[in-house]
Amino acid sequence: MYIIDVALKETPSLVSVQRKAAEDAEALYQKVVGAIQSGSPMTLELTCEKEVGKKVCVLVSAIAAVQVSERTGVGGSSGRPPGFFALSAE
Repeated sequence: MYIIDVALKETPSLVSVQRKAAEDAEALYQKVVGAIQSGSPMTLELTCEKEVGKKVCVLVSAIAAVQVSERTGVGGSSGRPPGFFALSAE
């Protein structure tokens, strides 16, 4: 499972959706990056493949960052804390 996290300006929490395939996660990541770069469309609706029916619409101008990561291992955790600025001991 792949997680796409979107950080919004002036908001400490992340908006997260999931994709089952790496190609789908990369496509969504590129879609968000493209929207940030062009400023169009004004809003972007994101849906989640893990939680059917979960969807969110964000204002493109409010997006601060986007991240894609793989969720692996037992219990669905990669052993890393969530977020963009988590420090690694590696």
